[in-house]
Amino acid sequence: MNAGQTLAEAVSAATAVLRDAGVPSPRVDAELLADHLLNVGLGRLRALMLGDTPAPDGYAELVAERAGRVPLQHITGVAHFRYLELAVGPGVFIPRPETESVVQLAIDHVKGMQAPRIVDLGTGSGAIAGSLASEVPDAEVHAVEFSPFAHAWAAKNLVPLGVDLVLGDLRDAFQELNGSVDVVVSNPPYIPAEAIPNEPEVALHDPPEALYGGGADGMELPTAAAKSAARLLRPGGYFVMEHAEVQAGWIAAMLARTGAWTHITTHLDLNGKDRATSAVLADQATRNERMGQ
Repeated sequence: MNAGQTLAEAVSAATAVLRDAGVPSPRVDAELLADHLLNVGLGRLRALMLGDTPAPDGYAELVAERAGRVPLQHITGVAHFRYLELAVGPGVFIPRPETESVVQLAIDHVKGMQAPRIVDLGTGSGAIAGSLASEVPDAEVHAVEFSPFAHAWAAKNLVPLGVDLVLGDLRDAFQELNGSVDVVVSNPPYIPAEAIPNEPEVALHDPPEALYGGGADGMELPTAAAKSAARLLRPGGYFVMEHAEVQAGWIAAMLARTGAWTHITTHLDLNGKDRATSAVLADQATRNERMGQ
């Protein structure tokens, strides 16, 4: 990229730079970086590229950052998730498109409910809790985050939406809500200790505490989330948790072993991968019977 280039020439050159750097979506990222500086929207940006509009100042520097595999969202400060624009940056997990289908499961479950009470365990940037608060306007949404850095980002995103956000541990959060919650949603850390992510954006920039689930198999925090869900939910309440494709069978078996859950179901994401498991909390009599009490 050279001084005096048109916008079209600069975006084309940036696309080549990002492709050579192994960025998965070089053209889209090149356009988004240009729009971050021009703030005209992608439709208008593409129209401007048909003329002789000059490249914006600072564009080459942003492209160089992205070529260094700094996440696009860290450069722009924004992550798009469902209908939200989330403030994000260093210290918080960048929400993934796959998680949007997990939110949809919760939304589908509460349709027709009056003022459902929903808890998000391990909210990160607030993507799940924020989507539920904005798309289910009468919901009472609570969210907990352990990392002070992620909690700060979540506060930016969730406080304007009226979500009750606390800094704490998903293992013991919201004791005052025990037995009264309609839906618990969680996307806990679940990567096994030895499984280093392939993508530099994830391995180098997502905070480790948002990735690794604890233990060799990564199942400590998912197991803790399920235990907290059983504590928080009312009988008949709904739990849905995201996980890695290879963990679906393990999580379904773990939920079944407790005797606390019925209707244990694995759900596919848009890529056809086992992405989430849901279950319904059995009543106490059923739980006692299953546990031989």
